[in-house]
Amino acid sequence: MHFAPYTGWVYPNETVFEWSVLIAVYPYITGLVAGAFTVSSLYQVFGFERLRPVAHLALLTSLSFMVFVPTPLLLHLGHPERAFNATITPHLTSAMAMFGFFASFYVALLIVEGWFANRPFIVEQAQTRTDLLGRFYRLLTLGSYDVSPHTMHFDKKWIFALAVIGIPAAHGLHGYVGFMYGSLKSREWWSSDLMPVIFLFSAIISGVALLVVLYVASCKLRRIPVDAACVKGLAYTIWAFIMVAIVLEALAFANLVYKGREGIDTILQYVTGPLLVPYFLLQFAIGMVLPLLWLSYMIWRGTTGKALIVGVTVCACLVLFSVFMMRWNVVIGGQEISKTGKGLLSYHMPFWGKEGALMAILLTTAPLGLLYVLTRLFPPWADDAAHAHG
Repeated sequence: MHFAPYTGWVYPNETVFEWSVLIAVYPYITGLVAGAFTVSSLYQVFGFERLRPVAHLALLTSLSFMVFVPTPLLLHLGHPERAFNATITPHLTSAMAMFGFFASFYVALLIVEGWFANRPFIVEQAQTRTDLLGRFYRLLTLGSYDVSPHTMHFDKKWIFALAVIGIPAAHGLHGYVGFMYGSLKSREWWSSDLMPVIFLFSAIISGVALLVVLYVASCKLRRIPVDAACVKGLAYTIWAFIMVAIVLEALAFANLVYKGREGIDTILQYVTGPLLVPYFLLQFAIGMVLPLLWLSYMIWRGTTGKALIVGVTVCACLVLFSVFMMRWNVVIGGQEISKTGKGLLSYHMPFWGKEGALMAILLTTAPLGLLYVLTRLFPPWADDAAHAHG
């Protein structure tokens, strides 16, 4: 519990921020899941051939981050073991209770689609390795070693079907997070019908940006050329979706101010005061407008080669920062405006503890450790190096 100083008139129970930085990390990780799966679907479903080098990496990234999605929530709970009660005895009218079922379904879908996508490699390793990992791969074959053209054609149909199902599943999973905030009428900053859509589009650009960074870094570590066409395809995706994200954010903010609801004076006081740096400067100017202008300039000039790769990678890092700031401004900023609309509070994040800055950093980076393990077990670039050279 972190007591916060306040200005204006607030109730005593409002001096405690119920939702800490962990609840900002939770939608951030969820957004990376949805965005990464979007890239995979653009190749598997819509045939964006230039995204082929990152298609399997996107699947593994989505699964790695999805495994850690519930972790911030479990750490935030006083009794995390009680979280299973929502699944065992669900309240079917509760959006929070239904999340467990949606998340479980999506994890299963990612595992099955990943199995089909990596089955040729699994069969190859099961037939050639004799060590402990060989036994692991033989177990994963489920007794099927058939990789004939007919079977592979059948597997591709399954991958396509699962990817099609996964598109609404992934986007619905993150849209649900925005729905949770938008349905809370007690908070001026959250109560907006645009909130689910804003969360969804920001999730897409964050996931695509993450894949840019991961792909370029992996190529450098493996000392192979970066596929410039792939990076440019990812850049176009970020460029297209970030324009929509900016418009949606601006519409939601303008709508909140223009409607002149109760508490508008406090909101204007908040916007021109505590929110000036994290919202307008960090989230918008540096994290969204700058990448948009930079990407627009590179597209207009037809930038290629190293300049393109470096520019897109820097823009991707800025987008990742911007989306986290968006989550922070929604979760923390929404609580800094009192429910009465007559006062402002301030949140002070501790560094240590289960709800401190260090834990937030660890939770955000932990999926990268799992992703490293998965890429060692199921190399997503097994045949992509040849593609890049070709």
